[in-house]
Amino acid sequence: MAKEKHPNGLKWLFLTEMWERFGFYTMMAVLTLYMKNTFEWSVGKTTLIYGFFNGTVYFFPILGGWIADRWWGQVKAVRYGAIIMGLGYAVLSVSSVERLPVFFAGLLIITIGSGFLKANISVLVGNLYKEGSPLKDAGFNIFYMGINIGAFAAPWAATFLHRISVSEYIRNDQGDIINEITKFNSYNASFLLAAFGMVACVIIFLLSQKTFAMADMTAGKRKDENLDSVELQTMSKEEEFQRYLALGGLIIISAFFWSVFYQNGASLTYFADDSTRQYPLLIAETYQSINPFFIVALTPLLVLFFKKLRAKGKEPLVPTKIFWGCIIAGFWPLVMVAASYFGGDKDQNLMSPLWLIGAYLIVTISEILISPMGLSYISKVAPPRVRGLSMGFWFGSVGAGAILSGVMCRWMYAKFPHHTFFMVLSGLLFFSAILVLLFKKQLQKFGA
Repeated sequence: MAKEKHPNGLKWLFLTEMWERFGFYTMMAVLTLYMKNTFEWSVGKTTLIYGFFNGTVYFFPILGGWIADRWWGQVKAVRYGAIIMGLGYAVLSVSSVERLPVFFAGLLIITIGSGFLKANISVLVGNLYKEGSPLKDAGFNIFYMGINIGAFAAPWAATFLHRISVSEYIRNDQGDIINEITKFNSYNASFLLAAFGMVACVIIFLLSQKTFAMADMTAGKRKDENLDSVELQTMSKEEEFQRYLALGGLIIISAFFWSVFYQNGASLTYFADDSTRQYPLLIAETYQSINPFFIVALTPLLVLFFKKLRAKGKEPLVPTKIFWGCIIAGFWPLVMVAASYFGGDKDQNLMSPLWLIGAYLIVTISEILISPMGLSYISKVAPPRVRGLSMGFWFGSVGAGAILSGVMCRWMYAKFPHHTFFMVLSGLLFFSAILVLLFKKQLQKFGA
């Protein structure tokens, strides 16, 4: 019997998502800094907008998944979504203090495009595998590496563009230069680079469609019945209901995790900007590349570890992996509690970068155990006819967490000592681990 291999379409969806995430995270690396330094908005205002934008980006996949399930299929939804997102970044690139409506229009366009793309490309990845395939978890881990390669490169690209210095000359009435002011370029170039990233994303996706055409589904059926397809599940209404309960439990747990995770673009970025020693290439934007770097470095090790456990018949089910992910995650805010006690509360650039690097290392390990495993779980457990919608609700939970992250940062980070804020975050993560235990029996019912 031939050994099962990962499908050919995986590498092309990997590359598509890599470039899509490069565009998104190039924009996200500078979004709060753009509002803070260009618009001169307060920390509270910028983090609130950041949280609600990030939230709507992940809420719209509920609508995008439903449309794909009912009418379009996943391929068309991803194609349109990528094009719309690229347009949104281009619109952001021409925004300014004088053109605030353009800024908000760009964010809205990106939100709509992401709604069509996010859930549906993940559904395509899951549909590439046969039902019950032991490779599906590893496939989502590999796909998740594509996300994070793009996310790692993006902040460095944004930093490079922002740090290109330009000179402004002050001249007297005779035209002689009497002073030279060196200043950094605007953040708008980063938004334009994000648009070019989406051009690469669209080209790769269009040229490789044949490799994943068999994964395209509408209303639980393959769009081309002549192509090889996975066996579609048939289930009773009672089983569907039980599956929805399991998915609902996972979505609630997910929202708590992401409400803390998305502090990377809010409180952790401000801690890097205001409380951490500055270096030429290690500034607020580039700290956001640490998490994806660790994802790319550590994912192969964890995949190999679980492969060995699987060979011995000891690989834990997805809910167990998520439980340990929540436990591990609870410790990264405690690192920041210590960093705050030892000087970070002063909002002076005193602290070593090692505090933030250590926190990102811990959160990365937890993320690998939670995020790609959540995608895999949805793909395994969701009824085929609503797989896009179910994946949309998973991303909706990410959106709920993102909004909560902005609200918490808005009301707590700037008003309370930082160590108090991070202590609350740690408590939320340990509470999410308790929720996994409460839902564990239901989550494990389908052997995912």
